[in-house]
Amino acid sequence: MFRWAIVFFAFASLLLSSPTGLLAKEIRASPDNYRRLIPGLEPGDTLLFGPGIYRQGLWLDGLNGRPGKPITLEGAGGRPVFLARPDNDTIMLRDSSYLTLRNLEIDGLGLMVHGVRSSGNFAHHITLEDLYIHNLGRHQQIVGISSKCPAWDWRVRGNIIIEAGTGMYFGNSDGSHPFWGGIIENNLIANTIGYNLQIKHQNPRPQLPAMPLEPKATLIRHNVFSKEAGSSVGAEARPNVLVGHWPLQGPGKDDIYLIYGNFFHENPNEALFQGEGRLALYSNLFYNSHPNEFPAVAIQPHNDIPRKAVIFFNTVLHPGKGIRVLIDAEAAERDQAIVGNAVFAQIPIQGGKQAENLTAEASDAPDYLQNPAAPLGWLSLFPKPGMLERGRINLKPFSEFPDFDRDFNGQTRQGRFRGAYSGAGHNPGWSLSLERKIFK
Repeated sequence: MFRWAIVFFAFASLLLSSPTGLLAKEIRASPDNYRRLIPGLEPGDTLLFGPGIYRQGLWLDGLNGRPGKPITLEGAGGRPVFLARPDNDTIMLRDSSYLTLRNLEIDGLGLMVHGVRSSGNFAHHITLEDLYIHNLGRHQQIVGISSKCPAWDWRVRGNIIIEAGTGMYFGNSDGSHPFWGGIIENNLIANTIGYNLQIKHQNPRPQLPAMPLEPKATLIRHNVFSKEAGSSVGAEARPNVLVGHWPLQGPGKDDIYLIYGNFFHENPNEALFQGEGRLALYSNLFYNSHPNEFPAVAIQPHNDIPRKAVIFFNTVLHPGKGIRVLIDAEAAERDQAIVGNAVFAQIPIQGGKQAENLTAEASDAPDYLQNPAAPLGWLSLFPKPGMLERGRINLKPFSEFPDFDRDFNGQTRQGRFRGAYSGAGHNPGWSLSLERKIFK
């Protein structure tokens, strides 16, 4: 009798602890059974993929967690490998929300299919973390991670995308399928044919249930964007990163890109960064050893015009042009500042409202920086003692931006140093490499 009382009490506690009457489950999956298990997942559940080769893709259709109880699908005991199939994107998210995908490998096998793609009417509150995506280099339009529906509040972090056609592509070429409110951080995207990352310009947003209407920021921070090898040339050449404008009216017109702490590395044929709309660009490193006609940083019209461009405390090294800003005079006076940057280029800064920048020829960079002419692995853009320290810049005008008072290494910035670092001599932080930039 006593034993049955214990069982009854445990079952009653289980019912009371969950609104649905069931506790979240942790479910083990294998290549043989995982597709049968997915439709039964409920908010808070975790599906653990065991090691092995998964050949039937991952189709997540109408799979919705809820706030505080996402549905998680992740590798356990190493990364399970999802192989591409002809005519099917390897991982598809359709009309889904509050999902986390973690610790998976996606092998494109050189096929004409994408790695991860969203579709349908919406995909929101999606976390893509610690994915290794490769062998998607068959064509420039084959993408590692892509959104092709209205998508908001994504977190894309700690992923590695190597030698894809395009690394990440959010939105659609005609301005539909808006992507906003995302956090893209700590990723390594290298040697893509086209963009490492593009976020497309946006038409007025559709009205959808649960869609946020308030202004939001999209954060692009602490990533490594490199096009050292394999990029397209001529008319097909693309910047490492391009961000388009926000909607010109309605929800989203006051959104902003916050782009900081990134390492933009090499592009033989295009700019390292191009942007329009409303953006803040700060505490980044821009390095290109290839002389070409494009600047390292290009703020210019694309599908609309730059509306707000605040560029502060970046280090730029480029044989030709450093920062170029093409914006009308009224906007330049009202919504623009180019402050506290260290720019080493033949033409360091063009246009914009400039103040307190340090500029010099690219050939003079070794006088200021520790090892700016070395190959990656030995490359260092950290200041030499006494070379980039000047009068203190007031940081208060930048206080609307997160981590405005932190340098490339996440160290406190006092405003005395020009460029992305706040310090000199020995670099105490992350060493420049083709690895994920993750603070210890």
